[in-house]
Amino acid sequence: QVQLVESGGDLVQPGGSLRLSCAASGSIFSINNWGWYRQAPGKERELVAAVASDGSTNFADSVKGRFTISTDNAKNTVHLQMSSLKPEDTAVYYCHCRAAQRPGTLAHVYWGQGTQVTVSS
Repeated sequence: QVQLVESGGDLVQPGGSLRLSCAASGSIFSINNWGWYRQAPGKERELVAAVASDGSTNFADSVKGRFTISTDNAKNTVHLQMSSLKPEDTAVYYCHCRAAQRPGTLAHVYWGQGTQVTVSS
């Protein structure tokens, strides 16, 4: 099994910055891609940012130019650096990865428990 643990959620003022981290642990052979999703009250969960094993990234239009995503493969960790935060960024942020536990096996999807980000003055 693979466990994902997020950290870094907090209350921040508009225009501020925050860095979220997510660490994967357990039996891991490879992580094919990482993603950060968010879900605001009354809304569906949406993709915020993703990074593939080749380093290619994908961002929601609403966060382009403000958020960056990076990985530390040696530590099985992904970070989401958020800047110029807006009240509409308020949501629970979830870490996601697609990982294989053994060579030659299918990769499965794993989710973290979520971390709250609140942008408010």
